[in-house]
Amino acid sequence: MLNVLIAGIGGQGSVLAAKILAQAAQNRGWQVRTAETIGMAQRGGNVTSHIRMGSNGEAIHSSLVAHGQADLVIALEPGEGVRALPYLAPDGLMVCASTPIPSVATSLAGDAYQADELLAHLRFHAAHFVQVDEAAICDAVGSRKVANVVMLAAAVISSRRCQAGLGDAIGLDELTRALEMCVKERFIALNCSAIELTNQALSGVE
Repeated sequence: MLNVLIAGIGGQGSVLAAKILAQAAQNRGWQVRTAETIGMAQRGGNVTSHIRMGSNGEAIHSSLVAHGQADLVIALEPGEGVRALPYLAPDGLMVCASTPIPSVATSLAGDAYQADELLAHLRFHAAHFVQVDEAAICDAVGSRKVANVVMLAAAVISSRRCQAGLGDAIGLDELTRALEMCVKERFIALNCSAIELTNQALSGVE
């Protein structure tokens, strides 16, 4: 069984990212359950997507990932990565975007937002940690709207590289096929470019 958490801010596309990953699992014939927990506002609030996949043929009876059980956490924003850290398994993989986007809750609290400190915290506490400069890849693609797909691709690549998270369970080709089933036709080429450029950007990163 594989448990994945995608944590982000409303409007970043975490729900679509979860749908793509779930579709990739379904294409393998696995049973999949997903769920979302949404914060105080759909856009600007906290959004966490849970994906549970029966990668060994298991039946999935619950759609929510428990604390300490996520094989992979994909954080679309550093603060949301810290918020999701309790879900990460002791040997799990955290893949986190570099660009800070304070949520509504963070902004209302009035606290100073120190993205570097948050990333350092994740790097220290996660057994496997990968930081992704998703903004640079999005700029190369030509759209910041594909950040969710960039992070999905980075998670697949990083999982294979460190044999954590998804491991070898799902590859980029499978991710691309799932994306083509979940995204409107006019956006497929753009998102496929995001996967390709993410692969290029991370190919030399250890």
